[in-house]
Amino acid sequence: MEEREMAVKPIDTKPSPKGRLLKEMAVYDLLEKLEIPYLRVDHKEAATVEDCHDVDEALGLHICKNLFLCNRQKTDFYLLMMPGLKKFKTKELSGQLGVARLSFAEAEYMEEFLNITPGSVSVMGLMNDKDHRVRLLIDGELLRDEFVGCHPCVNTVSLKIRMKDILEKFLPYVGHEYTAVELQGE
Repeated sequence: MEEREMAVKPIDTKPSPKGRLLKEMAVYDLLEKLEIPYLRVDHKEAATVEDCHDVDEALGLHICKNLFLCNRQKTDFYLLMMPGLKKFKTKELSGQLGVARLSFAEAEYMEEFLNITPGSVSVMGLMNDKDHRVRLLIDGELLRDEFVGCHPCVNTVSLKIRMKDILEKFLPYVGHEYTAVELQGE
C-alpha cells in the first residue's frame, strides 16, 4: 500500500496562496471574514470517504459524505450532507422530500452551480451558488455532532469546522437554509 503524504498535525492558519486554486483561497477568506475558526490538513487527493481515513485521524473526526443530487427532470438540485460511513438509499431520501426519483447530478451542474468538481463536493461550494439553485439537506446525525469535516472546494485539503458556525454564520451569509433529514441507511 502506498504511503500517503499527510501533514503530521492539523494546521489552523490560512495557507499561502502559492500553488493553491483561487476557489480554495476564497473559502479561507470567507471563513476569516465570518470569524469562523477551523483546523486544516493538506493531503493527497481524497475523492471518496474511503480515501479520508488518514484525514479523519489527523482531524479527530469522520469526514462527512457529500452527495450532489437532482430530480428526474434536472430542475431541482440538492446537496446532501450525511455521515460518511452511513449507506445512502435514494428511495429513503426521495420519500422524505416527496420527490418521485432522485439521482446523482452530472458534473456539469456541480461546476456551474457550486464551482466544484466531483470528489470535492462540500457545503463550502454553496458560497458560489449565487442563484440559490441548490437545496441543502443535512442528516440529523450530523446536526448533533459538534464538528463537521469538509473540503474547501478542492479535495487535497480538509477542514474541521464547528457545525454551529456552519449553521449560524456560514449559511446565513451565503443565503442558504437547510432541511434536516433523518436517514437510516439500512
